[in-house]
Amino acid sequence: MRRVESASGALRFAWASPRRVRTLFYLCILLLWVAPTRAVAMQDPGDTQSEATSPRSADASESPERDGVAAAETETTSAASDEEEGGPDELKVFWKDTLRIETADKNFRLKLGGRFQGDWAVFDTRDNIEEEVGDFMEGTEVRRARLYYSGTLFKHFEFKTQIELTDRNIEAKDVYIGLVDMPVIGNLRVGHFKEPFGLNELTSSKYIMFMERSLTTATFAPGRNTGIMLHNTALDERMTWAVGFFRETDEFFNGDVSDGLHLTGRVTALPWYEEDGSKLLHVGVAWSHQRPGGDLVGYDARPESHIAPKLADTDDIVADRVDLLGAEVALVLGSFSVQGEYIHAFVNQAVGGGVQFHSFYVEASYIFTGEHRSYETDVAEFGRIRPKRNVGEEGGLGAWEAALRYSYLDLTQAEVRGGRLSDLTFGLNWYLNPNTRISWNYVYADAQDSGYANVFQMRLQFAF
Repeated sequence: MRRVESASGALRFAWASPRRVRTLFYLCILLLWVAPTRAVAMQDPGDTQSEATSPRSADASESPERDGVAAAETETTSAASDEEEGGPDELKVFWKDTLRIETADKNFRLKLGGRFQGDWAVFDTRDNIEEEVGDFMEGTEVRRARLYYSGTLFKHFEFKTQIELTDRNIEAKDVYIGLVDMPVIGNLRVGHFKEPFGLNELTSSKYIMFMERSLTTATFAPGRNTGIMLHNTALDERMTWAVGFFRETDEFFNGDVSDGLHLTGRVTALPWYEEDGSKLLHVGVAWSHQRPGGDLVGYDARPESHIAPKLADTDDIVADRVDLLGAEVALVLGSFSVQGEYIHAFVNQAVGGGVQFHSFYVEASYIFTGEHRSYETDVAEFGRIRPKRNVGEEGGLGAWEAALRYSYLDLTQAEVRGGRLSDLTFGLNWYLNPNTRISWNYVYADAQDSGYANVFQMRLQFAF
């Protein structure tokens, strides 16, 4: 995980006690669970469903674009007669993975949703690793509990707000507005959101192959900051590009003039794309030029388990410039997929010259029930896996996926002794339906000169 020194602290709401946070989250889940049930009961038998992807959000699954056809319709103008259908002010309410509301002319759209991820982990350590890095405390945690709303106004204005409800406080994740489908510039976004860097980072945590992102991504990817970004597609969505200027800030966009500045860009291409994405080759490159805030930068990493302690750490480095270069590739061949990334960090120290760190991972999966990973061509990210038959649906077993990943991280050069860490991770995912997933991961973490650890962990996820 990358860290920087900042003069601003995270804003916390005093009223957000654990009980109130849980109550708010559960009430929202109940509301969003009941709403689609009522909508389905009102569904016109002639209605059908279709799918579309959206280029409007860094998390494609949470874009304001429509993915389905209305299951319930409500006239919102008193002047409309019963014979009128599809008027511009007609309001449509429907469920497609989450609750969606839009007008018939699609000028106004709204999505309401969220996610819950609960984790369990136990550890087995060897070779005095706990004496070197600290105790491995077995236990459970709410990894993520988020709510969001997003949409478009007057067709060309986008917005999104996503909040995190864990850790006994409320933090903002994505809060932005933007212009979409504009001449010449394409799309413009302003606010707090992810910098355009890395396939594993930009793919939502709901849809990544394992419970946690790779060592490579977790250590170096810039993540969310406050900035302005231009992005668009080209060549009939066979190519994407994005470039933005960002300032290092906390979760509520608090930042000082002395905080770091980033210039970050990403370009991707699809040399091969067939059969609606069941066969594809994705390639991409990314670059981030950074001026660290306070002239201090550092990198650290846990094994691929959020409950585990950190096994590699450079401590603070006095630096006036950092450049990150990343390369990414992914291949989908039906139910089989493989992807990998390499990131190289060039850190220019204020005293003592430059040091370089690097990391890479390779991961692969196979879905035994015949589905394939979905790919969003307009944002160059992977999306939701949809079982062919949900659990409880005509004897359906959901979708079952087995996965394997190897990650390597090197944070040692010259006088910087951050350590070297490698992870070998086995994963099993059970998608009961498009919204519910259970994951089991085993991680063999080898910290050079410190020992190794066996990690056994499980996650229950509900994402809507």
